[in-house]
Amino acid sequence: MSITCKVPASDTDDNVLIIENINTFRSGPPRANRSQEEWFYVIEGTYIVEIGGERYELGPGDSILAPRKVPHVWAHVGEGTGRLLIAFRPAGAMERFFDELAKVGESPDLKELKELFGSHGMEVTGPPLAVE
Repeated sequence: MSITCKVPASDTDDNVLIIENINTFRSGPPRANRSQEEWFYVIEGTYIVEIGGERYELGPGDSILAPRKVPHVWAHVGEGTGRLLIAFRPAGAMERFFDELAKVGESPDLKELKELFGSHGMEVTGPPLAVE
């Protein structure tokens, strides 16, 4: 997975951060509770987004909003490469979080992720979505 910042928080007075995730394998982050709204927009591929226990399958051109403080998770489940835009509002500490996440490497364990999420105002509430 690679993450590219499309609109940095500094350009919006920390109101919004927009990133692009490029997923070359089927996976996603752990379930988490955030103090930001997250808007997901699929550019390429197939994704499952689970918000508050409800699952949605999204393809190119589809989008969905995950309200703040509602546990949610997503995973790239399609074949090939997936591309997903994610907007965070307010930006909060998300940009710093992604900078720190890049230093952790490809396969951090759940304990390490919980500490990283917690140090940036988020709570890991469960494992990633199971991808078949």
